[in-house]
Amino acid sequence: MKLRVLIVDDEPLARERIRALLRDAPDAEVVGECGDGRRALAAIRRRRPDLLFLDVQMPELDGFAVLRALDPTELPAVIFVTAYDRYALRAFEVHALDYLLKPFDRERFHRALARARTQIERDRRGTLDARLLALLEDLRPGRKRLERLVVKEGGRVFFLRAEEIDWVEAQGNYARLHIGRETHLVRETMARLEAGLDPKQFARIHRSTIVNLERVRELLPDFHGDSVVVLRDATRLTLSRGYRERFRELLGSTL
Repeated sequence: MKLRVLIVDDEPLARERIRALLRDAPDAEVVGECGDGRRALAAIRRRRPDLLFLDVQMPELDGFAVLRALDPTELPAVIFVTAYDRYALRAFEVHALDYLLKPFDRERFHRALARARTQIERDRRGTLDARLLALLEDLRPGRKRLERLVVKEGGRVFFLRAEEIDWVEAQGNYARLHIGRETHLVRETMARLEAGLDPKQFARIHRSTIVNLERVRELLPDFHGDSVVVLRDATRLTLSRGYRERFRELLGSTL
């Protein structure tokens, strides 16, 4: 079955680059190109593509606005394309959606395309991709951040303010909240917690760790390529290489 593809980017050279790479995929059929969000909306509704290569930064109507304007039944699979957008990249990672960071190479492009094929096959079997809808919910104007958590332990119910959390540790489908000398286990994934917590106060520093930036005292190098985050209470946490740059930006150039 043919994979119907629509390319949306305000840069003609970027559209041509994607079109050229798609020539390596015999099952892909480019059904249109658009240089702005408004034309993209019309093309999506008219041509019903299976896959959308969507630029994030476009004048007037950006990529996120395009998706918000669509009904959930109209949403194709999406591979985001961006030159640089810290918040966008964080959102993609939280919801495990794929994106291409310009400039991207052939190998990275085809990995994204392969993941999209898998998603499209799932959708064709009637399974709605909730991750894309969750991303749009996160980007909805006026969305409230998580201010408190409800913890049930030993027949008691605790109400914890998010700002009290020192750091969070993944434990399967649960998360352990570290608050001073106390710990509390909640049935939440790290992805959902990261999406709900204020990104100006909390940062993912490892696939299994979220830290409250207000509790960070020191950043130390490690001989194995990672770094060590030292909290005010002397707790030492691993900062993996994949999260290092964003963590430094959040804390400031003094680190």
